[in-house]
Amino acid sequence: MGKVMLEVNHLKTKYVTRFHEDVYAVDDVSLKIEEGKSLGIAGESGCGKSTLALSLIGYYFAPLHYMSGDIIVDGVKISAMKPDEVRKKILGNEVAYIPQAAMNALNPTMKIIRFIEDVMKAHNIKMTKKEVYDMARERFADLGLPEDVLNKHAVELSGGMKQRTVIAISTILSPKVLIADEPSSALDVTSQKMVIRMMRELMEKGYIKSMIFITHELPLLYNVTDDIMVMYAGQIVERGTAKEMVFDPIHPYSKGLMGSIIVPESGVRDHKLTAIPGTPPNLKNPPKGCRFADRCKYATPTCSALAPDMKEFDNGRTYRCLMSVRKIREVYENGGSAEVETEFD
Repeated sequence: MGKVMLEVNHLKTKYVTRFHEDVYAVDDVSLKIEEGKSLGIAGESGCGKSTLALSLIGYYFAPLHYMSGDIIVDGVKISAMKPDEVRKKILGNEVAYIPQAAMNALNPTMKIIRFIEDVMKAHNIKMTKKEVYDMARERFADLGLPEDVLNKHAVELSGGMKQRTVIAISTILSPKVLIADEPSSALDVTSQKMVIRMMRELMEKGYIKSMIFITHELPLLYNVTDDIMVMYAGQIVERGTAKEMVFDPIHPYSKGLMGSIIVPESGVRDHKLTAIPGTPPNLKNPPKGCRFADRCKYATPTCSALAPDMKEFDNGRTYRCLMSVRKIREVYENGGSAEVETEFD
């Protein structure tokens, strides 16, 4: 087992609306990422992926509020720090975050090199402008970005080039963990491939030690990450290797997610497209039992009454369901429902 770069234990965070209602967006999430490893997080819109990303970097500003749990980055418990302390000591140095539509966040009146100078200044790194430029030029060249990008404004760059530039700026201090929230969305296929290649290079060249890649596309994660974690209604419902999650999903939601999208991978690309019925539950008042029960065609009355815990089976995979893996596979084969079992395989 390698060195753990990020460890999260029973994390709970919520939003508080202007009507003082609590929305439990991240509910009892635990995970670990080792050095040199990448983790993908998948799920439909509104499942809590982006909220989890913000929670992991300690970005607790209203309406998002921390409730409980631990977030530990390379042995440092950042969940015990104040937001200003996290921003000064952790963000950029230890953890880098790339939000959705990050390429649109670049100030169109500033040259790219100015952004990098501001990053250095914000972290009290004493370097001359020439030293900053030389360092940035070397890093950009190493990541396949031309030097002239440094002296351009954001409006002079294409969408794909802007996204790659944002990634390069965000990781300029070589953080231990990179959290990327849908970094390839809104890009054409060619630009997506370039962004994904760049993310791999950051890992291979040691500029980042570990990575979380968030998307709603499970097949995309197969080509980017080592493990995949599926999230539904604020909870993790399954985690396994990328190969296991794409070719042999266990949880009914994971299986439904795979069945609702076109998959280019050999062996599953010819599957019949199916939709997941219904809508996710209201997280102001989460269901008492399984949160997927109302949408699961294999659910029994027991599923709506009892909340399942995460289970682990023989090869270290985890899933959240009342049925044993043996029973789940039996039900899949028969195409029907069965009485719920709670024993392990």
